[in-house]
Amino acid sequence: MRSTFSLLLYINRNKVRSDGTTSVLCRISIDGKNTVITTGISCNPQQWNAKNAEASDARTNNRLKKFRSNAEQLYEDLLKKYGVVSAELLKNEIAGHVVVPVHLLRMGERERERLAIRAKEIGSNSTYRSSRYYQSYIREFLESKGMSDIAFSDITEEFGREYKVYLKRYKNFGASQTNHCLCWLNRLVYLAVDHEIIRANPLEEVEYEKKPPAKRMHISKAELKQLLELKLPQNDPLKELARRTFIFSCFTGLAYVDTQLLYPHHIGKTA
Repeated sequence: MRSTFSLLLYINRNKVRSDGTTSVLCRISIDGKNTVITTGISCNPQQWNAKNAEASDARTNNRLKKFRSNAEQLYEDLLKKYGVVSAELLKNEIAGHVVVPVHLLRMGERERERLAIRAKEIGSNSTYRSSRYYQSYIREFLESKGMSDIAFSDITEEFGREYKVYLKRYKNFGASQTNHCLCWLNRLVYLAVDHEIIRANPLEEVEYEKKPPAKRMHISKAELKQLLELKLPQNDPLKELARRTFIFSCFTGLAYVDTQLLYPHHIGKTA
């Protein structure tokens, strides 16, 4: 005989936070026994519809639907595995899969787990492989400050600036590598924002490093004129050949590297 199973989403209007929101809770009922778990999702009490157990905000509702779907799938998986499921067992299983970390490094490990699954799906692990290094740099930076991890609520703009200085001074990273590391840090903080752990990203004002100027892709007319008028020593025919070859590539549009493969029989006159 199949167990009776139900999920009820509701809010506690008596526990409204200073920002005007409250947590959405989930009551799990299996065979008449109940237990409660937080969904990790916040909602303004004025936007909550108790009758339909939903919020007027579409984004919040989508997250609640995903929570419910995951919980129901976990129940089915446990039922197949054990044959019987208690409310507490399901609660612990949901907590292990759904509860979002509130610390930086833990969020990073959670995101790397998601990237590992994604890497198998698309058959490419370059992003997952790179995340390992970005995660280790944050860990090393925190250890240099005598910290094992940091809560998102404790991250400030100054923290971001110190991390950038650490990468440049102690890791000797260039602009590109420093920016990649900052991107990973911002990615984790924005995940915390998406899950409403913090209200906004405190690192938004931390500027990325400016990339070095691009290598010269062309020469000016004046520089070409100087090259045409340049007189090289008579005793160095190879330099003169290089000068003439470069001038030839300028007027023909042929890449300089390709001119090195030219032979006399390649050059002719049109009809």
